Amino acid sequence: MTVTSRPMAPDLPNLDPTAFTPIDPAALGVPADGHPPRILILYGSLRPESYSRKLALEAQRLLELFGADTRLFDPHELPMLDSVPATHPKVQELRALSMWSEAHVWVSPERHGAPTAVFKNQIDWLPLESGGMRPTQGRTLAVLQVCGGSQSFNVVNALRLLGRWMRMVTIPNQSSVPKAWQEFDEAGRMKPSAYYDRVVDVMEELVKFTWLVRDHSDLLTDRYSERVADAATAALAARAGAV
Repeated sequence: MTVTSRPMAPDLPNLDPTAFTPIDPAALGVPADGHPPRILILYGSLRPESYSRKLALEAQRLLELFGADTRLFDPHELPMLDSVPATHPKVQELRALSMWSEAHVWVSPERHGAPTAVFKNQIDWLPLESGGMRPTQGRTLAVLQVCGGSQSFNVVNALRLLGRWMRMVTIPNQSSVPKAWQEFDEAGRMKPSAYYDRVVDVMEELVKFTWLVRDHSDLLTDRYSERVADAATAALAARAGAV
């Protein structure tokens, strides 16, 4: 698969075209006929001037330049966990997007040293298993946070913990943007800086890892303990049938 240099998208003015390198799936040993990586982006604030949403949108633009197919979930009107049945339209929308995805980007502000309730509520609505399908297992994950003050890593560390519990493959790189109110212009775009460059790094790495992992997800998440449990269940069902 030959990958030619792509022109800089007009809405990415801070990306240096001389340093941008398209991702060649063939160089990663990925079949040339594969579909673009499908990436779901979640953010953790409902404020009109949400910096986590601004960062999520910046990430989305970059992911699309790297060849990904993206969806951004709007957490407005998502009820608190268990306050409504799981048949609620926003819950169904979130779960369907997670099933569609092959990777996630999680972006949350830091509130009292932790991810916000808005963000955590989205993760809590995603079950580990639903109808024999796992909405997050084996998917790649990138974590980012925005800070109101000095740089902190509390949220990205907490998001990594969440990712492990959701059985996701969290990439090594991450982004923490301090004093986020200084890092975005009046149009809501992230200004050029070392922090912006790190966001580019993280999105590039996520797309690469997603190409590598997605076709092997079932193999990578095949577990001895689950095979033992499945065999015991089948044996019990067989005995019940015999009786």
